Amino acid sequence: MALYIQNVEGKGRGVFTDEIILAGDLIEICPVLVLPAEDRKLIDDTTIFNYYFLWGDEHLQSGIALGYGSLYNHSRSANADYESYYEDQEIHIICHKEIAANEEITINYNNDPNSQEPMWFEKD
Repeated sequence: MALYIQNVEGKGRGVFTDEIILAGDLIEICPVLVLPAEDRKLIDDTTIFNYYFLWGDEHLQSGIALGYGSLYNHSRSANADYESYYEDQEIHIICHKEIAANEEITINYNNDPNSQEPMWFEKD
């Protein structure tokens, strides 16, 4: 399976696959750069604000996922999920429901692929 980036109207860049991915398949292991809690105040006023994950058991730190990790777009009907491994400093992207070739891979930023809780940037 090869992942690739493509522009998505209204969302910016998104991650796509060139072949079918089955539910339960591991899509990507993303190394994470962990930023200390005091750095969040600094990055919240930058473009990085839109790309980091809350990190650590208390979610006080920030994590920048490398690879394609910080480029997966949000969807309330996500076809993938992510698991954070704090000690290993990794995020695993896992297929939640079958993804067709050339389909965008999306995650729910609420860390639950079935969550219908709107995000701050969504216009309902």
